[in-house]
Amino acid sequence: MSQIQQQRKVIVLGGHGKVALLAEPKLKEAGFNVDAVIRNPAQSDDVRKAGANPVVFDMEHANVDSFAGLFEGAVAVVFSAGAGGGDDVRTHAVDYQAAVNAIDAAEKVGVRRFVMVSYDTADRDPQEMGWPDSFITYAQSKHDADAHLRDSSLEYTILGPGLLTLEPETDKIVLTDDHTMIDGKPATSEQSATSRGNVAAVIARVLGADVAKRKTIDFYDGDKPIDEVLV
Repeated sequence: MSQIQQQRKVIVLGGHGKVALLAEPKLKEAGFNVDAVIRNPAQSDDVRKAGANPVVFDMEHANVDSFAGLFEGAVAVVFSAGAGGGDDVRTHAVDYQAAVNAIDAAEKVGVRRFVMVSYDTADRDPQEMGWPDSFITYAQSKHDADAHLRDSSLEYTILGPGLLTLEPETDKIVLTDDHTMIDGKPATSEQSATSRGNVAAVIARVLGADVAKRKTIDFYDGDKPIDEVLV
């Protein structure tokens, strides 16, 4: 059992999200105790069914000190939260500012590991990607939050899945490069999808095996077992 497993406690921010609800039982199975952070108390039963402890906390209006109190005793944080789009002010508050505050709080209290659920082209300039205006705030927020994490002292892992689907998990992925290329060739639209179940499995692998530290992992559904890809 790895050192991170022995210390046990993982905080999942955005604990009622589709990826989080799939990741929580996998983290429990890997030997962790999971605190799932939610905004709405009505989501508590869903979180408990996923094997996690619900913690009601308003990320949107929390400062660094508030996050620091939340993180006491944890060895890892998973940021799987998002505003869901549609409101630029809230998108910036959750996808950027809350992420930055969480990163700074993790450093402040000595949390070693931080897993960020991002997307496959977030490290490129949103303007370069030609995003429509309705998505620019989200793209910029994710880009800047990821950059802040890379500049931190944390042993981070940034996950960059492709288009998220509800397809069954396969526990098999393929890595892509910075320009969504697979083995030197542009990924097709059929190749550039990632099931939420596979994202959850990658989260559990990263923390359970304590691998992929200070790395960005861009990946789609593929044909290589996750435990062979992430070592």
